[in-house]
Parts: sequence; C-alpha cells; structure tokens
Amino acid sequence: MLDPSSSEDTGGESDTEVTREPPRKPSAFSKAEKQGDSGRAGGQQLLFAKTLGEGAKDCPSAGDNEKKKERERLQKEEKEKRTKLQIYVFVLRCISYPFNAKQPTDMARRQQKVRLEQQVNKQQLQTLKERFLTFLNGETQIIADEAFCNAVRSYYEGFLKSERVSRMVQSGGCSANDFREVFKKNIERRVRSLPEIDGLSKETVLSSWITKYDTIYCGEEDMWCQPQRAHLSAVSELILSKEQLYEMFQQILGIHKFEHQLLYNACQLDNVDEQAAQIRRELDGRLQLIEKIARERTNPKFVSTDMGALYIEELRSSVNLLMANLESLPVSKGGPDFKQKLKRSSMNNSFLDIGDEGGILSKSDVMLTFNLEVVIVEVQGLKSVAPNRIVYCTMEVEGGEKLQTDQAEASRPQWGTQGDFSTTHPLPLVKVKLFIESTGVLALEDKELGRVVLIPTTSGPKQAEFHRMAVPKNSQDTDLMIKLAVRMDKPPNMKHSGYLHAVGLRVWKRWKKRYFVLVQVSQYTFAMCSYRERKAEPQELMQLEGYTVDYCQPQTGLQGGQVFFNAVKEGDLVTFACDDEQDRALWVQAMYRATGQSYKPVQPTHSKAAKCKGGHRKPSPISLDPCQHQGMDDLISAAPGSFDHAALFSILQKHTLQHRMNDSFSCLGWFSPGQVFVLDEYCARYGVRGCHRHLSYLKDLMDYAENSVLVDPMLLHYSYAFCASHIHGNRPDGTGTVTVEEKEQFEAVRHRLIVLLENQITHFRYCFPFGRPDGALKATLSLLERVLMKDITTPVSSEETKKRVQKCLEKASQINYSQLMEYAQINVDPEDILEKRLDDMLRLGELCIEVLQQNEEHHSEAFSWWPELLAEHAESFLSLYRADMDSALQAQPTDSWNSFPLFQLLNNFLQADSHLCSGPFHKHLQDLFIPLVVRYIDLMETSIAQSIHRGFEQETWHSVSNGSATSEDLFWKLDALQMFVMDLHWPEPEFAKHLEQRLKLMASDMMEACVKRTKSAFEAKMAKMSQSTEFRVPLSVCTMFNVLLDAKKQSPKLCVLDCNQEIDIQWQQYHSKIDVLIDDTFEEMIFSLALKCTAVLESVLFKLSRYDEGTFFSSILSFTKPGMDLADTFITFVRQNQDILRDHINDEVCIEKVFDQWYTNSMRTVCVWLTDRLDLQLHIYQLKVLIKIVKKTYRDFRQQGVLDGTLNNKNYETVYNRLKVEEATAAVKGGNSLEGISMRDSDEEDS
Repeated sequence: MLDPSSSEDTGGESDTEVTREPPRKPSAFSKAEKQGDSGRAGGQQLLFAKTLGEGAKDCPSAGDNEKKKERERLQKEEKEKRTKLQIYVFVLRCISYPFNAKQPTDMARRQQKVRLEQQVNKQQLQTLKERFLTFLNGETQIIADEAFCNAVRSYYEGFLKSERVSRMVQSGGCSANDFREVFKKNIERRVRSLPEIDGLSKETVLSSWITKYDTIYCGEEDMWCQPQRAHLSAVSELILSKEQLYEMFQQILGIHKFEHQLLYNACQLDNVDEQAAQIRRELDGRLQLIEKIARERTNPKFVSTDMGALYIEELRSSVNLLMANLESLPVSKGGPDFKQKLKRSSMNNSFLDIGDEGGILSKSDVMLTFNLEVVIVEVQGLKSVAPNRIVYCTMEVEGGEKLQTDQAEASRPQWGTQGDFSTTHPLPLVKVKLFIESTGVLALEDKELGRVVLIPTTSGPKQAEFHRMAVPKNSQDTDLMIKLAVRMDKPPNMKHSGYLHAVGLRVWKRWKKRYFVLVQVSQYTFAMCSYRERKAEPQELMQLEGYTVDYCQPQTGLQGGQVFFNAVKEGDLVTFACDDEQDRALWVQAMYRATGQSYKPVQPTHSKAAKCKGGHRKPSPISLDPCQHQGMDDLISAAPGSFDHAALFSILQKHTLQHRMNDSFSCLGWFSPGQVFVLDEYCARYGVRGCHRHLSYLKDLMDYAENSVLVDPMLLHYSYAFCASHIHGNRPDGTGTVTVEEKEQFEAVRHRLIVLLENQITHFRYCFPFGRPDGALKATLSLLERVLMKDITTPVSSEETKKRVQKCLEKASQINYSQLMEYAQINVDPEDILEKRLDDMLRLGELCIEVLQQNEEHHSEAFSWWPELLAEHAESFLSLYRADMDSALQAQPTDSWNSFPLFQLLNNFLQADSHLCSGPFHKHLQDLFIPLVVRYIDLMETSIAQSIHRGFEQETWHSVSNGSATSEDLFWKLDALQMFVMDLHWPEPEFAKHLEQRLKLMASDMMEACVKRTKSAFEAKMAKMSQSTEFRVPLSVCTMFNVLLDAKKQSPKLCVLDCNQEIDIQWQQYHSKIDVLIDDTFEEMIFSLALKCTAVLESVLFKLSRYDEGTFFSSILSFTKPGMDLADTFITFVRQNQDILRDHINDEVCIEKVFDQWYTNSMRTVCVWLTDRLDLQLHIYQLKVLIKIVKKTYRDFRQQGVLDGTLNNKNYETVYNRLKVEEATAAVKGGNSLEGISMRDSDEEDS
C-alpha cells in the first residue's frame, strides 16, 4: 500500500534485491551510447562521475586496488541510479497522459478472492501464540466451555506451534484469513460430531466459537487488528490518482522526492498540450525507426525467415493503433482524470484514508498572536525643559490600548516601566511618546516633546537600546534620545521568520524583499507566509506540503540577496535569497523540518576532501540547483526510440514485483490495479512485446518461488499459457512473429518451471501447509499438466502426468518421514533401552498418523484426479516407518506384551481409511502381531486355569463384591481378555471369528470349573452342619450362592457369541450345557439347604414324639409341666436364618426359591408326623408346641414374600384341620389346658 510519508525513505539508495537477479540483456544505455545520438543522454558523461574522478586524483592512494574497486562500485551504482531515473521519466509520461490502458476495476475482486488480506509476520505469529496460550491458561475474561477449550488447544498445538506455519509466515503468503479458515475447518469437524442438543443448533455453536476465536485473535490492545483499519486492505486496489501513482513508483524505483519534482517540472507533466506533442514526437520517431529497420533489415532473428516482413507490418500496425488511440481522446481531456483521491490519515501518517483532497489553507488559518513587552528606561538630551517640570511617557501598539509611565522630574527622566501588549500583527507598529505636564489652567492637553515609532520582530534585540526621538519643529532638543526595549515573544506555531527576497511561479511572482514567517498550522501542515506592516493576515502564502527545499547557487538576473536556496514541487519552483549564510542555513533547516522530506539538504562546500569522500550520502545525477540541470536535461531529451525498452521494462517489472511482495498484504505475486495500469501503458506506448513481458514475469516469479516465497500458481499458469500460445503461433496478443530469443527463453523457462513444480509437489506439505493457500496445490498440478504439453493443441497423456506426480510423491514420503524424525528427535539406536525404543515407536506412530490425517484432510481434494497416488504415498511413507517398527519389535522379549497399544493405534487408523485398509502395511502389521496374539491368549488361558485351581483351594468364601475373591478375579480376567481382543478390532474376519470363538470356549470351560468347585465346596460345608435349632446358615454358603448367581449373570456376556455371527449347532449345544449346569447346580444347592433346615424341624418333632400315648416316656413326662422353650427356639432358628439369607444373598428370586422350598418341606414334614399319629390323640404339650410352630412359621414365611398358593398348600390344610380338631378335643376335656394357645387365634390374627 502507498505510504506518502515514507515514499522517500528508500529514495536514492541502491535497492537490495530479495531474490537473485535473473540473467538479462546488456543495459539499455549501452545500446543508446553506441548509436551516438547527440540529442539524448546516452552518450553524455555523468557529471558526478567526472567530479568523482577528479576528486580521486587529488586523494592520496595507499591501496589502489581497494580504491579502484570502490570507485567501480560507486560508478556501477551511479549507472544503475541513472537507469532508474530514465525509466522513471518514461513512467512519468505514461502516468501523466495515458491513452492506451485503463486502471482495471476487476482486479480488486480477483485479488480479494486470491490473497488480499493482512499479512501475518513472524512477530505477529509470536503474539498470536502468546494470546492463545494466555486463553488456555485461563488468564482472559472470555467465557468458554470445555469443548471450545479443547478445540483451541488442538488448534494451538497442531497449527500455531507447527514449524510449517512458521515457514509459511516467513514466505510472506500467510494471511489472517488463513488462520481463521484453518480454525473454522477444525471446529466444523468437531461440532458435527457432537450430539444434537434441543434448542441449540450446531450453526449457533459454530458462530459463537468463531466469535470467541476472533476475540482471542485480535486481543484487547492490538493495533494491527483494529476494526477501523479493516478497510485498508482494499486501499491499494482502488483506482489511484496520478499523485498516488507517482508516489508508488518513487518507492519502486528509489527516486527522491526532489528528483521527482524536478523531473515533473522539466517534463511539463501538468501541460496537456506538451504531453500530447511528446507522444506525437515519439510516434514519429518510431515510424522513422521502423522504416530504417525495413531498409537496413536489422530486425531480430526469427524462428522462420519469412517473418521479417510480418514483423515490419506488426510494428506499423502497433504505431497506427497508438495513433488511433491518441486520436480518440478529446482535445480537452488530458488522459483519464482519476477522481478517487487518498489523503494522509490523521491516525497514522503511514497509512492512507479514502477521502477528498481538500487541504488548501486560507489566510484566516494562519493567524498568529504575539505578546510584546515594552520597557521604557530613561530619556537623555532633554534640555529645553525646566528641571522641576513633570514629564512622562506613553506607549501603544497600533490597534491596541495606550499605557502611561509614572511621572518624573525633567532633571531625572528615569522610569523602568514595562507595558504588556498583545497583537496579531507579525510587523506591528509600536509608538512611544514623551510628554510634559501642562501647568496652565486653560491647557487641555499635555505637550508632546518627542516620539519614536518602532517595527519590532521576534528576532530583534531583547536588551534596552537608545533610539533617537522625532521632535516637533522649532524644538531645542535635537539630540533627544530614549532608552527602551521592545521584546516580541515568538508564538509556538511560528517556526522561523525574517526578511527574504523571493520569486515563484504561483506565488510571489515578482522578485522583491518581503517579511516571511514559517507557520505550523497543524502537526502535518506548514505554510510559508509573507506579511506587510500592520497586517494580521498574510499577503500571500504557500503551503509547504510536497515541496523539497535545498541550497542553490546565485541566480543570474536577480538583484538583491547574497546566498540562495529554493523549494521545488510539481509545477512550482520558488527561489529565496538572503544576505547572510547563517540565516540561509537556519531557513533551510526550518523548512526541511516543515516539509518532512527525507532528502537532507547539505550546505555547499568547496573542500577537496569532501569531493574525495563523496560526502555522507550518494549524490544524485540531477540537482536542485538550476545551474546544474545538464543531467536532468539529458534524461528528458533522450529519444525513447533509441532505448531497449524490453530491458528497461524487465527492470521496471522486477522492481515493481519486489515492491509488491514486500508490502503488508499477502498478494502472492499479483500486481495492484495501479501497477498493472502503468505496466500496460508502458508496454503499449513503448512497444514491449507481450511474450517478453510474461517471460520476464515468469522468471521473476520463479525467483521468488525458488526462495520459498509463496506465489499463486494461477499467475504462473496465465503467463505460461500466454507464452506457449505465442511460441506456437496462436497470437494471443495479435503478434504473429516469434523471435529465436523468445523461443530459447521459453524453453529455458519451461524446463525451469517443470523443476520448480515438481519440487513444490514433492514438498507439498511445506509449500502448501494445511492446504493454504486455498486451491494452490490443485492449481499447481493443473499447471504441471499444462507445462508438460508439447504444444497448445495436443494434451499430454494422463499416464505421463500421473507418473511424474507419483515420482514426486515417492520423494515426498522420504522427505516427510525424515522431517518427522527430526521433529520428533528420535534416533534409532539398537543400544537404547527396549522400553524407550517401544515408546519412541508409539510416539512416532502417532505423529505418522497425524501426518497422514492432515494429508487426507488438507490435500486429498488436490489429488482427487488420482486418489490412488495419495494412498501410494501413504504406503510408501508407512513403509519407512515399518523398517524402524520391525527393528524395535524384534528387539522386544518374547513374552512382552507392551507392543499391543502400538498395534491398536495403527490398526484403528488403517481400518478407518478405505485406501489403506488391507493394504501392504496393514497386512504386514497383521502378520507381525498374529503370533503375539495367539501366544498371549495361550498364556492367559493357562494362567487363568492355574488361578482357578489355586484360588479355590485357598478360598475363604468371604463375600467380595458379587461373589468370592476367586470368582471375581476369574470373571474380571475373562472379561478383560475378551475386551482386549475386541479392542484389537482385528481386520481379517476369519481370524477375528476364530479369536472370539476361542475366547468364548475358554470362558465356558473356566466357568464350568468354577461352578463345579463351588458345588463341591457347598456340599462339604453342608455336611459339616448340625441339625439342632442352633444351626445358622454360614455366610460362606451365601457367598457360594452369589458365585453361582454371578456366573449365571456373566454367562451370556462371556460365553455367547456375537449375534451377528453364524452359530453352528455344536457351539449352541455346548453353551446350553453350561447354562444347564449352572441351573442344575443352583437347584441342587437350594434343595440341599432346604433339606438341612427341614432336618432341624424333624429333630424338634422327634422330641415331641416322646409325649405320644402309650409310650414309656409319656407316662413319666405327663407328671411334668414343660414350657414352650422348644417352640420358641425353633421359631428363633427360623427367623434368624431367614434374616441371614435375606441379607447376604444378592438375588431376590433365589431367596424366594429357598423360602418356598423350605416352607414346603416343613409343612410336608409336619403333615407326615401328624399322619403317623392319626389314631392317637395328641398330648396337650404336643398340641401347644405344634400350634405355635405352625402358626409362627406360616406368618414368618408370609412376611418373607412366600405366595399364598405355596403357603396354603394341601399339607398345610391337612395340618391346620388336624390341629383344629385336636384343639377342640382338648378344650372339651381339659377346659383351659391350652393356656390361650389356639389355631383360631392364629386365624383371627392373620385375617
């Protein structure tokens, strides 16, 4: 972008090229010098070279070689400077009066689409890293959820810290939009994978995340991301005014501002008639040159001998076209009038703002305010007044108030009085009068004795001085003197003042002496004003913006002034003169500060030493001094037709591209519309062939591309297609002649372009990191296909292009892998610790996957024509990793299983990629790990079997979670082993099915062993238990029940195949056998436990049988009165065992089955016992105990959830009826012998 304040910063210095200069033809001036045309500058000896040579002779030479080299270097630089000045003369004429080209309006849209965004430099990248790290550390006020923080962390680690991003930033092709687009692409993939949330769309989430990203990116105090500067990205793409184009090419060619101003005035660029006449002269000269070429047959060498006549015809046609274009312009129109203006921004003078020019000052803008101090000290020479008379003085500034001193006696007229005044006149009139006080009664006024009138200036004396006073006629005080001081303060906006002679073209058109004041109106606006006496407003003023001031020699014909200096601007030259060398130096220094010019004026010196050293800066071939205009006249009067404009244009285009690539926007080699306009006009006006223009452009672009600077391949494609069409006779610009030089250069460019493109494809991850610039890699592949074409009609075979790309990608795999090893800092050393080698391979595998994923994400679209090539590149890349991986795995111990995470990592990635799944690397990975998996399962099977054997031998049957310690360990191991194999996601279906079947079979066998060992332990435990009412169910028995319950629960998970697989009959029968075994064992254990509890009831009934009628013990026991202890202990036995089972068995269904079996067996036992005594009447004690046992048992089991159908079975009904009958019989016989115990009471309670 143009920068008016810095347009001269590089002026006059030799340009340092960013890239190497391509080989080119001899200088355009060599051709001009050979022709010896006296009317142009080509044959003139440089004034500076003469001065330099003469000065060198006078200098003592110690090292002749060094001085010779230095002299040659200076002469070379001077020659290059003169060449640029000559080019600038031609550029000035193209800009001032264009009649062929127009500034393109579509370039803004095209370049906005390409890369017209703010470029990110290295310092800004570091700032971005710090901002995002600050956010991740939670040191900002931005509210964000975990998902957004994870996305930012991934972006920071994977993108911002990437070395490829640093390279892209250094290449100058990375814009702020690239950073935003990469983040947007990353979060879109993340957000799309999130589940849907009611009331919150994913588009809303994306928009919110992008807003937060922008907040982090811009920061709070960032000056290069301010919203008010967003419009600056489009400034350089607007239609620029002539002044802005001048400034642009001053920067491009390194032209001083004063050099431009002198050339502008000398070329009369503001004179439309002169420019049109110059064009007519140029066209006439070209016609004469064409006739000379046709006559002498000095045309270039063509590829075909019959092109000579066509060449002459083309030259004539081009001149005729220029004449027609010139004729089509209206007479009043001096070329296109660009109305779009840019002015200096008040925010920062290094930027441009859009707006009207309107900075013309009016006289009222430069008003000054001065403070004056008038001090009257004393009066001398007062003789005509009596000593005792009273005198006093008055003082006034014209236009202001009048002040008076104190009164004093005429013998001692001394005061020391100070008067303060304020005025707006730079040359005010100060009047001081001396009065004597009148003593007469009728006197109306005091008598004036004398007066003095002064015109002070800010540079006047500050000390009191004597001034002769003007006295009235016939006064005797002819030598009346007054001592006074007039101090005039200098206002802050007044920078310098004094009397100068001046003459100019626009102001001060007459040479005369005037009082000048240099006024600062604002920070950037200064004015040179001339004033008359007693006037507040300047008579004339000159705004200093755009002027260049310098010393000059005395001008002939101007009377007045001893030393001279001047100020020059386009269309104006003002010459000043003063009488003192020091005064001139002060004026030049003040105006130098005011103009803001980078060219620093140097006071003339005649020292030979200065000539020898060349001064502190390189002098210019042209000078501001009107007496030294020979060099400038040579440049202006040079005939354009005598120059090799092809060579000059190559220099111009090279420097223009360098300027464009160094600006603050990522242009990728695209010229701005203003630059295109000037280059188009130059080519049309001076006959530069289109093929030469594009060949030079291609060379310059390839220079940048070969130095790792991003260049848009579309530009290369366009220029190459133009040149190819021209070489093969397709006439893209209407030119049918092809020179041998053009064809040779085209072939050289073609070969060089092929090498460049293949190199970029080989380094595609680094030339186009993260797919940026967007579409550049795809355009590069398209360009390669175009360059490989032998001509413009015969397309290259797809196989040939594919083979070249394939070869490039093979090299790319090696480069990418070596770069990855260097980035990971992994050195394959057989002496390293085995664990470290395996960890390195795991980390390297993660990085390889990341590289391949990035290739697929960012570059797959570019290779969409040959998707298999990217897959082959990935296989080639993985084959390099394969060698290191095999070496690390072979070094691992036989029974080491630490390598399985590596298989899982690689296999999961390969299975997800359709191109790499079941590929060579994937198959090799399977072959490598099949023996490890099989051996691992074998060892695990043996280990689990041994753990079951040892575990059950040492089992304490303490409850652990859902079972015992052994069962929990068994089921965990079986589940972990199956999950491990499942997580392998084995890609080959047959082997995967085999693994699953084997693991299910193993689980079934292990579970069968567990069930059988549990059953054996249960039977052994139950055999040791007593049958008395003291029996309590051991907790270990409950644990055994829980083991079986857990086995039944784990069986479908561990022993059943995936329902998606075909299950053969044999496998189904085998699994059914396991389920049947568990169920049968479970039923047997329930039955055994119920039987043990029933045995306790049988022991109680056995004790009651001693009271049977007719027995020996019955008669003895009838005399005793036994209590209800037997019934109570049994009821306690039942209840406590019910609580134990309820609290320690984990399954409710199991508990219900135990209680059902227990209750049923108990009622059956009581029923059998009563049936055996059907013919006997129960003893009253027997009846009481049975009633209580039956009643409490019924109630307790009902409370435990036994269903009514089980409670009220036939055995219970039989027992209930018998006890009712016995109760009735006992009531008839014994009255209250049952002591209130009754089955009816039990029924009522139950109801």
